[in-house]
Formats: sequence, structure tokens, C-alpha cells
Amino acid sequence: MSELILHHYPTSPFAEKARLLLGFKGLSWRSVNISPVMPKPDLTALTGGYRKTPVLQIGADIYCDTALIARRLEQEKALPAFFPEGQEMVVAAFAAWADSVMFQHAVSLVFQPESIAVRFGKLPQEAIKAFLADRAGLFSGGSSTRLSAEQAKHQWPTIMARLEQQLQREEGDYLFGEPSIADFALAHPMWFLKATPVTAPLVDNYPAVAAWLARVLGFGHGASSEMTSEEALEVARNATPAALPDEQFEEPNGFEVGQQVIVAATDYGCDPVAGELVFAGSEELIVRREDERGGVVHVHVPRFGFRLEGH
Repeated sequence: MSELILHHYPTSPFAEKARLLLGFKGLSWRSVNISPVMPKPDLTALTGGYRKTPVLQIGADIYCDTALIARRLEQEKALPAFFPEGQEMVVAAFAAWADSVMFQHAVSLVFQPESIAVRFGKLPQEAIKAFLADRAGLFSGGSSTRLSAEQAKHQWPTIMARLEQQLQREEGDYLFGEPSIADFALAHPMWFLKATPVTAPLVDNYPAVAAWLARVLGFGHGASSEMTSEEALEVARNATPAALPDEQFEEPNGFEVGQQVIVAATDYGCDPVAGELVFAGSEELIVRREDERGGVVHVHVPRFGFRLEGH
């Protein structure tokens, strides 16, 4: 069986979400450290242009976006479940809200000047400028709009009071009783805020939330071992993409298997991936592409939050 390979970097919130997903499932994985900023030539040789962090690789199959990565890990190991039976829609919808609205608030709060001064205090000024310029490019051209730090601060007490109330009244130790994808999607923005003393009180001032976060982070990251990006490319070159899902689905906009298409995120990090559409299901799209360094790969993206266009 092909190893799980996670392309990530330590300070990425969504990478922390993926690491916690792996820990919750008790899975072993290989760790490929990537740059926080572009260019990422070894990663994009696999993805075809998708640049967001993290990316999961299993042989010659490349999974983009943590929403889809969670579903792939659920196939890898069914229990404990990210999508508890009877709560599938509720937890997925909450996770989508947390990954967008909560993450947007956390980013605005983390990148306010007082927090930046602490977070990047030891970095050279040029490195800080390069990082902020890269992030400005990442968030341009998509539907995601920048939330001002003032507005994020203004709305934060409402969000946290609601969470505190639910967690105080919840019968179990997690958002919907038993742990689910909802907990991991909410945990990574909180983890991001906890990284500096400037923003940590935004979490720590809410005892039930802070206790819940400690429980979620307590699942850990599973067992990982280092791998180089060149080794990961070699794995892809020497592998054959897995058999396609047997789900039958009629593509609502008339795209057909075998057609040359572009897929891209719609919110931010909208770099297009071009290739041959080989599968369109209710949750995922799969595009076949060939790269001189990565060989023939199948790039998997979620249907929700991505666009599909003819190429």
C-alpha cells in the first residue's frame, strides 16, 4: 500500500488541521517540508499549479484542500469517523464555516501590526516583506475579501460567546458530542491565534473553548518520518494512479470525461490546474496530468469551492 505523504510546513494552520486529522486516525505518514511562499517547484510539479498548503500525496494521486483530504483519510481508515453517522451534513457544513469565516477572522487578528511584531520579531525585514507580499498575491483574484482587524475584533466576542455557551452545555467533550471534522476545522484557527501572546488571550479568555481546544490538540499528529521533495517526486513517477471511484454522476454543466479542463479554487489561491477530466463525482473532481518530473498523476480537488472550466 502506498504511503501517506503530507506536503506542509510547521506554521501553516491548515497543515496543522491535516496533521491533527492524521493523529485522530492514528495513521503513520511521511513529512515533506515545503516553503511557506512561492515558488514551490517540487510541489507544483505534482499539483500542476495548485499552491496552497497542505497537499496529501498517495503514490501518483495528489489530494488538494483539507476538506477533500479528510474524506480521503476516512476511506483509508473508517473509524474513528470524521463524519459520524446521522451528522454528516451538520459537521461538514460547520467545518466549511470554520475553514472560511473563522479562518478569515484568525488571519486578520494574527496579521495585525502588534501580532506581526511578535510573530516575526526574529526575522529580517526583507523576509517579512516577502512573506506579506506573497500572502497579498495569494488572496488576490478570488472571492475571499479581506476582513479588517478592526471588524474581526468587533465580531470576535459574538463568535466566542456562542462557542463558549455551546461547549458549556454540550453533553460530550466536543462540538457535537463525539469528535468530528467540525472540531478539527475549528481548532486550527484557534491554534493559529495561540501562537503569540498578543492573540492567545482571544482563546484563553474563554475557559470552555480553551479546554475543548486542549482536548482536540491532544489527539497529536500520528507517527511521521521525514521525506525529501525529490523522494516524493520519485514516488509519483514510479507509481500508477489508483483506480477511479465507481460512482456514477452526471456532470451538471455538461463536462465529459476525457475533456481538457481547468480546475481552480474560487476563494483564494486560485492558481489553475489544467489537465484531462477523468472523474466527476458529488464530492471530488479528478484531473489527469503529466509532468516531466512527477510523471502521470491524478490531481483530486473538491467540487465544493472549486470551479471547473473547459480548457
